[in-house]
Amino acid sequence: MQLKLNSKHLILRVIDESDAERALAFVRRNREALAEWEPDRDEDYFTLDVQRQLIQNDHRMMEAGHGIRLWLCAAEDPDGDLIGTVSLNNIIRGAFQSCHLGYRTDAGHRNKGYMTEALSHVIAFAFDELNLHRIEANIMPRNGPSLKVCERLGFKHEGLAHNYLRIHGVWEDHIHMVLLNPSWTDK
Repeated sequence: MQLKLNSKHLILRVIDESDAERALAFVRRNREALAEWEPDRDEDYFTLDVQRQLIQNDHRMMEAGHGIRLWLCAAEDPDGDLIGTVSLNNIIRGAFQSCHLGYRTDAGHRNKGYMTEALSHVIAFAFDELNLHRIEANIMPRNGPSLKVCERLGFKHEGLAHNYLRIHGVWEDHIHMVLLNPSWTDK
C-alpha cells in the first residue's frame, strides 16, 4: 500500500522491504534512547531479517485494515535517515471507530517540534480519511515530553491504567489520553 503524507518539515510514509536497512539503522541508533519507553527487545530485533519481517507484518496489518505505521524522514532529505514512526494500531470499526496511537522519535531529532507536526497530520488523516471517531494514546506519567505533545494536540486525560504495559521489564502505569473527532461529537 502506498501512503504518503507531507508536512512542512517531514515526509511520513509507509516503507517497504527496500527500506529495511534504514529501519535497522534507526532501531540500532536509538537502542538506548528508546529502551526506557519500549518493551524489552531481544538481540534478534536488531537484525535485518527481523526488520524485514516487521515491515511485512506492517503491510499485512494495513491490508487487513487493522493498523498503519508511517516512518518519518526530513522533507529536505527524503533518502536520508528515518527519524521516527507514528502508528495507528488496533483499528476497530463498527460501533467503536477507534485506534491506539504510538510514536517514537530519533534521539537526535527530539525537541524540534517534529512529532507534534507529524501527529497533527496523522490525526487529520485518521479523522478525515479513515473516518475514525476516537484516537487513544497511553503514556507513562514520567514521560513528560510525550504528555505535552498529546496535550498540545488536544488529547484529554481519561484516567490512569495501573500496571498497563510491561515496558523495559517493568509493569508501568499509563495515563489514558483520548482525542475525539470533532465532526463526530454531536452525532
